[in-house]
Amino acid sequence: MENKIEKKEINIQLNINLDDANLIFKALGTLPFSEVYELIGKLNEQANQQLQNNQINQK
Repeated sequence: MENKIEKKEINIQLNINLDDANLIFKALGTLPFSEVYELIGKLNEQANQQLQNNQINQK
């Protein structure tokens, strides 16, 4: 009988500057795409949303 371990999803929020975010993307780009593409997508989506909100708030 196989034990199924239920993983609880815990979200964290990191606050970094744009240069550091770009460095993270660059580092992830050196890893096999099949291992990191979902993470890159999530990070990209969140970064783009925050950049758009920042532009709206500066107007």
